[in-house]
Amino acid sequence: MIFKVFYQDTLEETPVRERTNALYMEASTEEEIRKKLAERRYNIEFVTPLSEEALQYEKDNNEDFHVENL
Repeated sequence: MIFKVFYQDTLEETPVRERTNALYMEASTEEEIRKKLAERRYNIEFVTPLSEEALQYEKDNNEDFHVENL
């Protein structure tokens, strides 16, 4: 399953919506995503699984779309 992860680059700053980033990862569970990203020291705000329709929308409308491999 592909998940969309919303995060801030650093744990030290207060989250600000305008600086929120997103990445896409393939995993079985949200917990697996969080474990894989723990070493990057991101402030993970939200992890959501993408339906087939949402995934297709992201592929079609997001020129920066790519699935991260860890």
